[in-house]
Formats: sequence, C-alpha cells, structure tokens
Amino acid sequence: MKIPTFRTRRVVSIGSLILAGLTVLTAGGMTSASAAERQKTPKIVVIGTGGTISGVSDTRVSFQTYRSGQLKISDMVAHLQPEIGKVADVSTVQFGNKGSGGYTIKEFYDLTKEVDDELKHADGVVVTTGTDTMEEFAYWLDLTVRSRKPVVLTGSMRPWTVVGTDAPANLYNAITLAASGRTECNGTVIMLNDEIQAARDVTKTNALRMDTFKSREVGVLGYVDETRIRMLRSTPRVQHCDNPSKWATPFDLSKVDRDRLPRVEIVYGYQEAGGEAITAFADAGVRGIVTAGTGSGGVSSAQSAARTAAIAKGVTFVSTTRTGSGASYGGSNGVIPGEDLLPQKARILLLLSLAQTGDPGTIAQWVSTYGVPQAS
Repeated sequence: MKIPTFRTRRVVSIGSLILAGLTVLTAGGMTSASAAERQKTPKIVVIGTGGTISGVSDTRVSFQTYRSGQLKISDMVAHLQPEIGKVADVSTVQFGNKGSGGYTIKEFYDLTKEVDDELKHADGVVVTTGTDTMEEFAYWLDLTVRSRKPVVLTGSMRPWTVVGTDAPANLYNAITLAASGRTECNGTVIMLNDEIQAARDVTKTNALRMDTFKSREVGVLGYVDETRIRMLRSTPRVQHCDNPSKWATPFDLSKVDRDRLPRVEIVYGYQEAGGEAITAFADAGVRGIVTAGTGSGGVSSAQSAARTAAIAKGVTFVSTTRTGSGASYGGSNGVIPGEDLLPQKARILLLLSLAQTGDPGTIAQWVSTYGVPQAS
C-alpha cells in the first residue's frame, strides 16, 4: 500500500499570471504580456520535501537551533516575488515537510514518480530538501528519473528565518538554473552556495558551514552568478543526450515493485573490526552490503570471513573506501569493486540494481558503467 504523503499544488508566480494573459505591474507601469512572452516563459515546478530550508528558528540568530519542515513551499516561493516571476512560471507541490533523514526508500520511489510526472508538462523541476541526506536524494533521482529535462536539488544550511540565511538565495538560484535549461541531460544536480554540483560526485563535508558541499577531486559543474550561469564542465551522460536509450539507466521504476525494494546496508571498516554486523545483516535477510573499507577498501580478517559466509548465502557485496577519495578496485571472490563511489552512493546503486536483477555479473557491469561513468 502506498505511503501517504502531504502533497498540495499551488501556482504562485507572476509568470503564471503573465501566461494567463493578465495585466501585471512592472517598473515601467502596467503592461500586458505578448503571446511571444507567454510562450517563452519556462515552466518550473518546485517540489518541497522539508529540511532546514523550510525551518523556523527560535530567534533571528538561532543559526543551528530551529524546527525544520515548518514553512510551506508555496509560501517560500511567494516570498521571492516579484523577482522570480521574471525568471519562470513557477508552481509548487508539497510532497512532504520533514528532515531529509526521515524519508524512506519507498518515499524516494514516490518522489521519482512525482518528478517524472511533473516533467511531462514542465520545463524543469526543483526539489527542496534537507542537506543531511541531500546527496542520497540527488543520486537516487539521478539514477531513476527518466526525463532528460533539468532536475535541480537545493536546500540550505541555515533556516529561512535567521539573519544571513542562505535559504532564499539558494531557492532563487535553483529555479533560475532549472529555468535556464543549462543542465539538461546532465542528470540531477545540486545547487547550493552559488555552486552547481553533479549528484554522483557531490558530498556534504561539514556539519555547519554553508560551503559544505564539495565534489572532491573533480570539482563543480559551474556557478550561478546572478543572471549569469557558467557551466565549466558536463557529466559524462551528456554525450548520450541525443540517444535516450543510452542516456537513461536501467533503473526504470515502472518495472519495479515499490513494496519489494531490497534492503541494502553499509558496514564500516576499522582496526580489528568484528564480523558480527555482516553476519547479523545476512541472517536478517539483507540482500546487499556495501563495505566502507580502510585504504582502498580493506576489511578486517573477521569481516572478511563473515563476508565470505554471507556471499555463500546469496548476499551481494560492493567494496568502497572510507577515505572519501581514491578508489576501490579490488574486486574478487564475488565482491564488486565500487571504485570511487562513496559508500552511501554505492548503497543506492546496489539497491536499485538488486531491485532489477539478482545476477552478480549484471550488477557488476552496471556498477562499472552507470556507477562509474566515463567520458568518451
């Protein structure tokens, strides 16, 4: 049975009034939009899921003390008027309103369906969410959304109601980026702190600072500087933009049973780590385990023995490194190398792979191609 979510739609933009042929007030006085203006205004849907960006603080200087998931996305977009109406015709959907860590994989499934449905009529989608697991939200959407239109995630490190908040600027810039169409075929991207980051590469690196999201060695995709959008590089997916069959991943959720999504866990490696966690997960029916190993993916002797026993029971393993950079290439004895995928990203990829197939060879191929894409 589908988990209910709090979803409402509201059209809040001056752009929508323009499209309706209504008269709007501009700096030069009253004017009516021409047919050409109505036609060229991009339609952007903003889907709100909660997080710090919709938070309300106790005081104007409670930078870390606040209640997240309080403000409605329609009110937040309305706060950006009249400026955002010059950028796009914006409508909103309230998918939910809670911290990012409170969402389930089944709700991720629902979010993909919502995004793809909106992109049937919109030019782009913006999703607002909390930053704690934003990179997992983004990577899930990157792998599962079927449309090549822009999908942009944003949030904030400070709630909407404090002095110096980054929330309104991030939301405005995310809508601006989606409306520009500049990230089409790049897959899902994250826009915070004026920076455009690829969903696969980006990670949260600091619990408090506003410049927390980094793309490690590969760097940002580009920047949003007022009306100027500077794209410095593209994701490897762009090379398949003209071939939808190659651009899309195999992870089509229309072919996946929402109520039978497999359970996949992460086990952390450290000095003299015990193997009991791996054994317990295998006994609990977990289908896949990602190891966040030391160095280039090493695990302890106890973990290695437990892993071998779990593989014999049919558990699929992906090896990654806990270092945050570099790669794990050491795939052997049924272990799939995750290369430079972060453990939390490898878990998402393994979960989606196991939802489609139980064949280790196919999963290994998907990890090496869709998980570790390369430019031709």
